[in-house]
Amino acid sequence: MINYVLPMLIFAGLGLIAGILLTIISKVFAVKTDKRLEDVQNALPQVNCGACGFSGCNDYANAIVNHGEAVNKCNPGGKETAKKISSIMGKDAGDIQPVCAFVHCSGNCDASPSKYEFDGISSCAAASRFYGGEKLCTNGCLGLGDCMAVCSNGAIKICNGVAFIDEELCTGCGLCAKVCPKKLITVRRKSQRVDVVCRSEASAKATRKLCKNGCVGCRQCEKACPSGAVKVKNNFASIDYDKCLNCGACARACKLGVIRLK
Repeated sequence: MINYVLPMLIFAGLGLIAGILLTIISKVFAVKTDKRLEDVQNALPQVNCGACGFSGCNDYANAIVNHGEAVNKCNPGGKETAKKISSIMGKDAGDIQPVCAFVHCSGNCDASPSKYEFDGISSCAAASRFYGGEKLCTNGCLGLGDCMAVCSNGAIKICNGVAFIDEELCTGCGLCAKVCPKKLITVRRKSQRVDVVCRSEASAKATRKLCKNGCVGCRQCEKACPSGAVKVKNNFASIDYDKCLNCGACARACKLGVIRLK
């Protein structure tokens, strides 16, 4: 019997000693962590969209706590998240502008008909690789819902072949902009009143044949803009939202209704 009990006691004793040593070592060499880091991580929505400029929410939290990064860069979290983090860090949240995504295309199925019937994978990314997609305008929205699939808030719907974003539901995470193969989606302030709904790079004559709602690059909007926010490049108008005064002069000057005023 002693031949069995003694080895068991030895092993039990060694295990106990090892456990005590590991406990002592863990206490001596423990890495102290800043509780604020965990609190900031919990305050962030964990969407990991990258809109803040960091790879994910935890990376952004680390930058806030350990490198003094601004606390108001989380678009999905908005004002509430910024306030929570500012309270944790004891610093001012600063100016917070609610943002949302916008689709720069109005080339619906009535305005830009199909040139062929696409029967492949129902994906904008897949369709875009096949002659630029089935619509006549190869710069326009394909309406197959890649943006809608990545939106966790249900803010995107496909209406008559074009993606539409509900500003009330959109948090401005920008995931839709990242998956759009045509680069038609941008994130801008919700207070923005004017937007260009075309990004066709075709000539004026070609654009009118490809889409009834297309921009012809006439530059009337550019001439009418008092702040120089509107520029025509690559045959379509675009707005620098940082310069835009929301006056609507460009929208009134656009005879084709390509610049929308809300």
